[in-house]
Amino acid sequence: MKSFVKIIVALVVITSVISCGDKRTPQLQYMPDMYVSIPYDANGAVGLNGEMVDRLPVAGTVSRKGIVAYDIPDTNEGYEKAKLELKNPLATTEKNLAKGKELYGIYCATCHGSKGDGNGVLSQRDKFNGIPNYKERDLNPGNIYHVIMYGKNLMGSHAAQLQYKERWQVVQYVEKLRTEL
Repeated sequence: MKSFVKIIVALVVITSVISCGDKRTPQLQYMPDMYVSIPYDANGAVGLNGEMVDRLPVAGTVSRKGIVAYDIPDTNEGYEKAKLELKNPLATTEKNLAKGKELYGIYCATCHGSKGDGNGVLSQRDKFNGIPNYKERDLNPGNIYHVIMYGKNLMGSHAAQLQYKERWQVVQYVEKLRTEL
């Protein structure tokens, strides 16, 4: 029993010395690769001539191709800036209008209606009231795109659902709806 007590006392003394040492320097590293990470070059593969070699993306990753930065802020001033400065970079073609119509039917028509009159299914069921008619609004491609990016009033952002080109296709279709009302 005396030896057991001596072992316990020795363990307590040893652990207190180790744990109560100098706090400014690390004592023990149980997993050193967690403390000191090894930096890797993202495009580390170099070809025979010294040029960078593109690698295939990891399976299951999300493509960043086609991502375009949007640096206009979500403010009233940003809304006005988008209205003045943004222009649709896509040519108005039947293909773009058809894709815009398809996407409009998925994301917009439930509230704004298939004709853009603000009489969508959710409006008819009194889920959202006061959805404006496109004809009644002072809209242009810039502020339509801005509202798709950030949302406005009860409308939320659709930036996560639509890619850059798709947003502009929806803008083209909304402009077409405005002329038909």
